[in-house]
Amino acid sequence: MYRRGSGDPEVLLVHPGGPYFARRDAGAWSIPKGLYEADEEPLACARREFAEELGSPCPDGPALELGEIRQRNGKRVTAWAVEGDLDAGAITSNTFTIEWPPRSGRTQEFPEVDRAGWFGLDAAREKLIEAQRELLDRLAEQL
Repeated sequence: MYRRGSGDPEVLLVHPGGPYFARRDAGAWSIPKGLYEADEEPLACARREFAEELGSPCPDGPALELGEIRQRNGKRVTAWAVEGDLDAGAITSNTFTIEWPPRSGRTQEFPEVDRAGWFGLDAAREKLIEAQRELLDRLAEQL
């Protein structure tokens, strides 16, 4: 999601929840995203994942296609941008369960996204995982 204020555009980024990212900031944030099945339409999945990770529906407006990138872990991400606004401090994410601490035999539940924030494009470049920074360039070209 992006929004245009009086200055440069801002993008909405999410910080992954759970213990592995608790102390990481720069280079750890992401766009809202998720996996889709072979029979699922990718844009519909992107809108569904947005709602699951943020607790708010994705805006219905036109989607700017940003194409595909490949992350360091091999995961391919296809992205779109939609214009909208929401209160980043009021998100409610879905959760996941993992064994924590490792090999303890105990499981804990964590939010998939522990926080969200609006960032100008330069600040977003610092926050985003490296592979997703290309998406900011593509958005800037289209805007």
